[in-house]
Amino acid sequence: MGSSSKIPVEDMSNNRRDFLKSLAASILAPAVTAEANASQRLHNTAAPQRRQPNVLLMICDDLGYGDLGSYGSKLPTPNLDHLAEEGVRCARHNAAHPICSASRAALLTGRYAARSHTPGALFPHAKVAMAQEEQTLANLFQAKGYRTHAIGKWHLGDEAGYLPTDRGFDSFYGVPYSDDMQPLPLMRNGDTLENDTDRDELTPRYTEEALKLLAQPASEPFFLYLAYSYPHDPARGSKAFRGRSAFGAYGDAVEEIDWSVGRLMDALKQSGQHDNTIVIFTSDHGPWFQGSPGNTRGRKGSTFEGGVRVPFLVRWPKHVPAGVTCEAWTGHLDVLPTLAKWCSLDAPRLPIDGLDVSAAFLHQKTMEDRTVLYFSPAGGREMVHGIRSGPWKLRIAQGIGEIYINDQGMGREHYLLPQPELYNLASDPMESFDIADRHKDVVQRLLTEIDRQLESFPDTTRAQYAELRNRQASKITPPGAAPRIQHGPLPDWAWEPPERR
Repeated sequence: MGSSSKIPVEDMSNNRRDFLKSLAASILAPAVTAEANASQRLHNTAAPQRRQPNVLLMICDDLGYGDLGSYGSKLPTPNLDHLAEEGVRCARHNAAHPICSASRAALLTGRYAARSHTPGALFPHAKVAMAQEEQTLANLFQAKGYRTHAIGKWHLGDEAGYLPTDRGFDSFYGVPYSDDMQPLPLMRNGDTLENDTDRDELTPRYTEEALKLLAQPASEPFFLYLAYSYPHDPARGSKAFRGRSAFGAYGDAVEEIDWSVGRLMDALKQSGQHDNTIVIFTSDHGPWFQGSPGNTRGRKGSTFEGGVRVPFLVRWPKHVPAGVTCEAWTGHLDVLPTLAKWCSLDAPRLPIDGLDVSAAFLHQKTMEDRTVLYFSPAGGREMVHGIRSGPWKLRIAQGIGEIYINDQGMGREHYLLPQPELYNLASDPMESFDIADRHKDVVQRLLTEIDRQLESFPDTTRAQYAELRNRQASKITPPGAAPRIQHGPLPDWAWEPPERR
């Protein structure tokens, strides 16, 4: 089992000396190449390095904002808590979308899923997937000579032309979609190893595959994208972890993921790559039926913060400070541009929506003025539900179903709220108090900003927004509620304030 104890200083020193000796012969040529291409690169804001850093990006499926010990959970996550102690823990980090495929597309491209025509959650043999003209992080790393590997859940297309090896990854080992879909084939690259794999063994199998890759000697740096299938419902732990936690199957799954992270960190130490590897751990969105959204409102599928606020840990020794909490507003859209800066990757061809947030991670600088759109994927479409600017969040729409309550949200309609709702997330993270009537200038500014930003989106997105604006909920819908549909006059006994009549 992975250990959260620190490696002795003398061992770190020996590993470092051995590591540098093994690289000495290969330093000169890459340095000359880097000098020749300097004018075409994004410049690294961190201290100069003798080789490009490795990147280990780990993402869970449906892990909640409040599911790690470092975020206040009682679930046992010692290895992840140690990772937080050795790096930065982000307190205000959001996924770009509150459901699977859309969120992963945004993470890997730095662009809203509506731009890449990625629906909320792809089902087996879907005829649509993330657009082929999109460049992923793997494409950018591959172009710079990185070894690129994807392990675990993909969920961005299971047909030829849309698999990881078609999207910039040198190799793929895992499953094409979520663990609640069937059959669930285990694949290597484009080949099927098992037609319907054992779901109980997914986490240890992913871990074993990752350990093999980390043990391979190579002069090129690596980008490893490890996407755990859990704790997505139905959460599963292998035989070794089943019944181990005091928190049911969900707790077992989280504890096994923590074990996996410990094994991987130990492997980085043993191979001498511990100090030169950027390690990121996060989730694709908020929790579904089980799990904790922490001190936020809503769950997976919802555009309340509980649907999109996720844990985000980043560790990079001698660059990212240790044991620091980042209070800046950051998100998955920012991962690509930030890693591009740190790893000297070329900028992608298409415009991106994320920002380089190096200053937030390295120096805890705030980024209060940025604006971020909130999209709901319910009904298979990407519908604008709101916008955030710094701590201000404006909600303009809501679906009438919530998938974490009755699983009806996927096919239900969206309705424009009778009045926009404004929340201050800094003082009200639970989105409990609508204060739109106190800050009408902020409401109008953010409404205008939604219109401005949507001008750059595909015609389909703008058409859906126009459709939404013509489908208003009843005026008697209370703030923060799912829309009421007006089917006639109020009953005689009911009283509503004049503004809702």
